[in-house]
Amino acid sequence: MRSVEIEILGQNYSIRTEEDEAYIKALAKYVDERLKEIYVVAPNVTHTKAAIMTAFGIADELFKMKQKQESFDRMIEEKTKILAGILE
Repeated sequence: MRSVEIEILGQNYSIRTEEDEAYIKALAKYVDERLKEIYVVAPNVTHTKAAIMTAFGIADELFKMKQKQESFDRMIEEKTKILAGILE
């Protein structure tokens, strides 16, 4: 494991990871941008509330993407069954 230095909202953090440095920095940039979006609409919000609101927004994105992926998986499975039936 190695450390990757990142910056979020002007604060430096050292992340211990086995992931690629560019990937970790891209994640940090994404989180930083999402936090800044919160501060644009609510500049006086506490850091804790901003972090929770950001986490909630990212979790929402994740859940929606998972739902889409599950829908695509079901569609592929159905089409595979249809094609398999045609080939038999």
